[in-house]
Amino acid sequence: MAALSKKLRSVEGGRLMFWCPGCDGAHQVGVGDGPGPRWGYNGNPDAPTFTPSILVEGSMRKGPIRCHSFVTDGRIQFLADCNHALAGQTVDMPDWEEA
Repeated sequence: MAALSKKLRSVEGGRLMFWCPGCDGAHQVGVGDGPGPRWGYNGNPDAPTFTPSILVEGSMRKGPIRCHSFVTDGRIQFLADCNHALAGQTVDMPDWEEA
């Protein structure tokens, strides 16, 4: 994992990772060429935009999750179908904590 900015990390396979404050965990999206689903990316690591929406379903350390959001200009718009406390809210994408 390599830091692109305070907001984004790059991981193998042409994926970018950001911290989700609703899930209290990282989410990944594939960008550019490569296998698997791919999202559009505006190329701005300080204020990223990904298209289309990002849907994460599965389980994290706190249990099952459903996180559905739009990421636009460094802000995360959580849709109403999320199962966490930030559902229906829009927040700034947080910085990664320094290790």
